[in-house]
Amino acid sequence: MIARALTWWTILRIGLEERLVYRGDFALGTLMRFLPIITQIFLWWAVFESIGGGDRTEGSIVGYSFENMVAYYLLTMVTRAFSSMPGLASGIAGQIRNGEIKKYLIQPIDMIGFLLLNRVAHKLAYYSVALLPFALVFYLCRGFFVDGWPDAITLAACIASLIMAFLLGFFLEATLGLIGFWFLEVTSLLFIYMLLSFFLSGHMFPLDILPEPWRGVVNLMPLKYLAFFPAAVFLGKVQGPELVEGLIVQAAWVVFFIIASRIAFHRGVKRYSGFGG
Repeated sequence: MIARALTWWTILRIGLEERLVYRGDFALGTLMRFLPIITQIFLWWAVFESIGGGDRTEGSIVGYSFENMVAYYLLTMVTRAFSSMPGLASGIAGQIRNGEIKKYLIQPIDMIGFLLLNRVAHKLAYYSVALLPFALVFYLCRGFFVDGWPDAITLAACIASLIMAFLLGFFLEATLGLIGFWFLEVTSLLFIYMLLSFFLSGHMFPLDILPEPWRGVVNLMPLKYLAFFPAAVFLGKVQGPELVEGLIVQAAWVVFFIIASRIAFHRGVKRYSGFGG
């Protein structure tokens, strides 16, 4: 047990050291990440002015004021930074196709655990560097958070939701990548997933504004927990029993994809054939 813990710590430490080389890119990339929201601000400015008869402060969409909407977009930038796993699924599928996955089969290292630690290292390195740019942007935009800072319980729930969003994003994409054991090319599948994720995770708009039955359909999917749910918790849009239920469902999806990824890897390895040195 101690030897295994030391092995995982070594992997995490090396991953951190490798990624801190890109600290300048992390800082600049964080600021660039927020630039598209300027377009969204002007878009929703026009929408709320049209609703409020020329006064954006008079308009409201499903309980979202103009300030709430901008605050929501700022928060989804944070949540997506937690849950997004660029290159994970395609990287796993590529390693299966090219035979690189053999190294995980002949060495005493669990592939999924190794990749998870590398993603943890990436997020730790990213946020340790990006904290100041995030703080700068949120300070400049503090006027949009008209409802103030959430209470301690809400903040704790938001942090728990962000951690689970990271785990859900990782194991969901790992499961998609492991489909490469059955299909040589998963690019089209990943494109469909990214398209659905962009719209149905809440990154494009708050999922509250969807009419029934579409809202009910989206609530049955795990994608809402990648961006919408943590942001809605922070803004106080999800409270009481609904908050507890949401956290339980999000945790259930995490467990589901942990099991799904393990089953996919176990069964995929059984049908995998590798040749050469």
